[in-house]
Amino acid sequence: MFTGIITDVGEVLTTSDLAAGRRFEIATAYDPETIAIGASIACAGTCLTVIELGTTQGGGWFAVEASTETLERTALGSWQTGTRINLERALRASDELGGHIVTGHIDGVAEIIGRADEGDMAKFTFAVPDDLARFIAEKGSVALDGTSLTVNTVEGATFTIMLIPHTLQVTTWGEKKVGDHVNLEIDLMARYLARLQSA
Repeated sequence: MFTGIITDVGEVLTTSDLAAGRRFEIATAYDPETIAIGASIACAGTCLTVIELGTTQGGGWFAVEASTETLERTALGSWQTGTRINLERALRASDELGGHIVTGHIDGVAEIIGRADEGDMAKFTFAVPDDLARFIAEKGSVALDGTSLTVNTVEGATFTIMLIPHTLQVTTWGEKKVGDHVNLEIDLMARYLARLQSA
């Protein structure tokens, strides 16, 4: 379980193909000695399991594996050496819940179809798959590339979000541009409410 509050920006060091997926080694500012093998880390919002740890001259790294299904459902398939990604360690029971409840289970991929820099802030417009659009509500929460964000407006299968300077500086959002694809996790409550209504 996560909160969508990004605590580090990692960088993909290496990628290697597996029989049914891909392995990634990711550089991080997290101290490897504080990470357990088997721990969950949200990588661009995707909950992945740490399978190996190490140190380099510049700091630490951890390795994760993504299955074929994960690669097909998320934006991880486009990761290559040098790709920068938002990171968040799993929530502890005593931690502050600063964002919203995020599972790290990606529902789909959103495309950035607009970016308008307004002063030192940035307004992003996203297009989402039709089957996920109904879960996104004005002033509701959504996790994009692991970042807990508040929806400003919704129109059909598009929605907008305004990002403050802090978010642009401490995450990968400052680098995002039109045409980029990002991992989308809809709000957990919206998912369960829709299921209850259909039952």
